[in-house]
Amino acid sequence: MGGGVRSAVQPRDCPGFARLWTASTVSDFGTYITTLASQVLLLDTLHASATDMGLVNAARWVPYLLFGLLVGVFVDRRRRLPLLIATDLGSAALLGVIPLLAAVGGLSVPVVIALMVPFGLLSLVNDAASMSFLPRLVTPDALGQANVRLQQSMSAAQTSGPLVGGGLVSWLGAPLAILVDAVSYLFSGLLQATIRHVDERPAEPPARRHVFAELREGVAWVYRHPTLAPMALTAHGWFVFNSMLLTVFAPFALRDAGLSSFGLGVAYACSGVGGVLGGSLSSRAARLLGAGHAVVVAQALFPVAFALVALSPRGGPALVMIAAGLLLFGLAVGLGSPIEQTYRQAVTPDRLRGRMTATIRSLNWGMYAIGAPVGGALADWIGYRQTLWIGVAGVAAMAVWLGCSRFRTISLDDD
Repeated sequence: MGGGVRSAVQPRDCPGFARLWTASTVSDFGTYITTLASQVLLLDTLHASATDMGLVNAARWVPYLLFGLLVGVFVDRRRRLPLLIATDLGSAALLGVIPLLAAVGGLSVPVVIALMVPFGLLSLVNDAASMSFLPRLVTPDALGQANVRLQQSMSAAQTSGPLVGGGLVSWLGAPLAILVDAVSYLFSGLLQATIRHVDERPAEPPARRHVFAELREGVAWVYRHPTLAPMALTAHGWFVFNSMLLTVFAPFALRDAGLSSFGLGVAYACSGVGGVLGGSLSSRAARLLGAGHAVVVAQALFPVAFALVALSPRGGPALVMIAAGLLLFGLAVGLGSPIEQTYRQAVTPDRLRGRMTATIRSLNWGMYAIGAPVGGALADWIGYRQTLWIGVAGVAAMAVWLGCSRFRTISLDDD
């Protein structure tokens, strides 16, 4: 069963990885500042309802649902590094519009929704390109540890970003805090432009096939694979319910539980601490439990984490319980995500990686376009706490499904 992450070669030994890692870390740091700042902007400055929050979240992920599969074909036909650079620079420009509009009094919920659609499309292309570029940048022996390093950096950013974001919101206001994220994308794009790696254009097939033939090949690879298929299907369901939970979480914490914006930042920071801890345990868990069983354990932690949030009372104890819940949530993400990513990359041929990544991630994140507005509408109709419990039941069901599938037997030595 085993299947731990064995790394004779360390990622730092692979030319270009350090710059990619640094660019990713800085961008993640800015993203988690915006995670808090954007929610305060919507709830306190623009006075958004839970339904509005759901629509903004949905707009961010609609491109994944509509264009995700086509983007996979697009990425598999092109060099990946130029796509990473261009999408980061484009994201910087779009986020920079938010504080500009706020300064002239032109910012509203519909405007934010309109900006999130192209931002989501750029993120979609970046996701597919980054997950396909990493296996080219590092050796196969270093791939597992490279994913762990990226996950740990994201978790570290998740720890400090919301705390810094809370301070920036109090000092500068939410719109200017979002400007920090724009600068982080700009830095990331410029730094990746300095990577000197031979990122060859994918070889042309003997006869260029129709785009839909290539699309079908990518979809068939994922959903006919005996272990990728259950992982993908349960992930799609998990994202529906998780999007409901995360859409409701911020208004619940600020309005029902009585947390301040700084308290919300502390709670998000605890999620980052859990992510760092989970990432540090990921390789060991894969080795001791087997990769599949380690991911199933991580999935089982999600419903427990949000049950703590749903049970939190109003007032002082709420911060303790919510922080504990998000700590457990981050632990689960840090524990399971590097294993899942490494397995997907390892079992998929290079010519299919862009389509595999886009197929899984586009439908995963596309589920936010369904779950987020449903969660927001339910919260306005039946209440925040009741909607949280629906989400808890959903992620619990996905954990049971994955644990009963063949995925639990996978090893990182599989090919």
